[in-house]
Amino acid sequence: MNKLMSREELAAFRRSCQEAYRLERMKLLVCCETCCVSAGSLKVYDRLKTLLAEKNIPVNVELSDNPHPDAVGLKKSGCHGFCEIGPLIRIEPQGWLYTRVHEEDCEEIIEKSVIGGEHIDRLAYKENGKIFEKQSEIPFYTKQTLNLLEDSRHIDSTSIREAIALGAYEALEKALFEMTPEEIVKEVSDSNLRGRGGGGFHAGTKWASCARQKVTPKYIVCNGDEGDPGAFMDRSVMEGDPHCLLEGMIIAGLAIGSTEGYIYVRAEYPLAVERLRLAIAQAEELGLLGDNILGTDKCFHMHINRGAGAFVCGEGSALTSSIEGKRGMPRVKPPRTVEQGLFGKPTNLNNVETYANVPMIITKGAAWYRSIGPENSPGTKAFALTGTIKNTGLIEVPMGTTLREIIYDIGGGMRGGTKFKAVQIGGPSGGCLTEKDLDIPLDFDSLQKVGAIIGSGGLVVMDDKTCMVEVARFFMDFTQNESCGKCVPCREGTKRMLEILTRITEGNGRDGDIELLEELSDTIANTALCGLGKTAPSPVISTIQNFRDEYEAHIYEKRCPAGTCTKLRRFVIDPDKCKGCSKCARNCPVEAISGKLKSPYVIDQDKCIKCGACVENCAFGAVREEA
Repeated sequence: MNKLMSREELAAFRRSCQEAYRLERMKLLVCCETCCVSAGSLKVYDRLKTLLAEKNIPVNVELSDNPHPDAVGLKKSGCHGFCEIGPLIRIEPQGWLYTRVHEEDCEEIIEKSVIGGEHIDRLAYKENGKIFEKQSEIPFYTKQTLNLLEDSRHIDSTSIREAIALGAYEALEKALFEMTPEEIVKEVSDSNLRGRGGGGFHAGTKWASCARQKVTPKYIVCNGDEGDPGAFMDRSVMEGDPHCLLEGMIIAGLAIGSTEGYIYVRAEYPLAVERLRLAIAQAEELGLLGDNILGTDKCFHMHINRGAGAFVCGEGSALTSSIEGKRGMPRVKPPRTVEQGLFGKPTNLNNVETYANVPMIITKGAAWYRSIGPENSPGTKAFALTGTIKNTGLIEVPMGTTLREIIYDIGGGMRGGTKFKAVQIGGPSGGCLTEKDLDIPLDFDSLQKVGAIIGSGGLVVMDDKTCMVEVARFFMDFTQNESCGKCVPCREGTKRMLEILTRITEGNGRDGDIELLEELSDTIANTALCGLGKTAPSPVISTIQNFRDEYEAHIYEKRCPAGTCTKLRRFVIDPDKCKGCSKCARNCPVEAISGKLKSPYVIDQDKCIKCGACVENCAFGAVREEA
């Protein structure tokens, strides 16, 4: 590829990419993001490639300057969202979606779908006996609004040509040749775009503040660390549509007067790092990144820094310290990052999803963006939907969508016929919402009123078999491990809270523990140095507020209502059902069961280790767990 030296050359190149993309008679879009790759999608891709060659079918694995007029496009696409039924293949222009595809299915796909033009029903998604041929008709997708994640499902995520064919770098072209830095900042401000990293701070306000700084150089930094358990939204953008992120960061650089950008990615995202490095090299080769972008005097250089997986490095000052090669620890503010950030210079820091929203705002306008969702939280939001729910995966919905719509319309309701109990939103920094909150709009302001936050977008759905005290203990354990230890409230306070929660779940809770947890939560939230410490008590506070009776059952009755806290389990043998066969006693690993043949057996509660082997080995249903 030759370097593009003008707007006209970019336009001509885009037309050639669009023509090559249009000429493909069929596209096989194999999801090659982490979830589907772990399920074997790369083997599927390689097998399809081999079979197409063996059958002499013209195939494009990448768009070229001399496209075959009747080729099949074989593409490593981004995430299709419905992760639990992968590996996934989308077939265009038909819009078919094949699920759980394996190597042995590839021959049939080539013969029937590519050559014969037939749909393969056995590979389609099925629900309540109905076969859904098209992806757009599957209930999981019908209630979604795809803006951010749309293009990644239709292009090869390793090809800049395909990204450009679908509109990549149009916003950069407009910002570069038609807008001043002030106009770029105003457009972002007018759109009311709010940071998708958790706090919901207005992006335009931050950009304007950084642009006003007189000190140079300035830096554009992207937080791609994404440390929340169960969250993978930013990873999907970096893997599936990396050029969207790069374009947003370059535009931010034009807006504030920066020529250097840093993407901070956790080392546990090797595929994201690989795709970003490739995208940067491709953009530099075409002259869309580096010196003299598109023949202008504007320059922007991109760097990737791999983080060690420290959750605290999601905090701005800790993140910039880590990039500088120092230990990732937050500092006292002010000064803010926009004044003194990376290398002590003005720095604009947003997360992946925030920057990725910028190109569509520049291209389609602030008014269009504000037309989606509520006025104070416009646009769409990507969520990672996980837990005890039928349909798990990556979704995108307008801000203001209710939990009820997400859990029941998109998620399909609870798995296995269980009852919905709660959803943890915002990860370790968030809180739990219950049935009474199902109709609350998911936007920054509405959630703040009920003591929760959107966070980065993780939604962990829990059923009535989940112990909420254990949930609080799990998140406190995570936060305590991730504390950098710089400030006493977080370092010592979270440790004390974890000790109390652990005691409670082990049956050693004491009178006053709940009140002590509340007191510690208040102290830590008001005195901790950074956002990690200030929000660390949130899961504990929200579970106490909504499920205080469960805490009291653990402490005063030595009972776990959900039956999941191992040390609080109590197994008993019903003498009316026991046949005296001795099988339970013979299979008890600690000889806690005694009795005589043909007479009821009994369990010594002091010896019992709560393993449940007795329940599993009783053929008469005589052994049960007391509620």
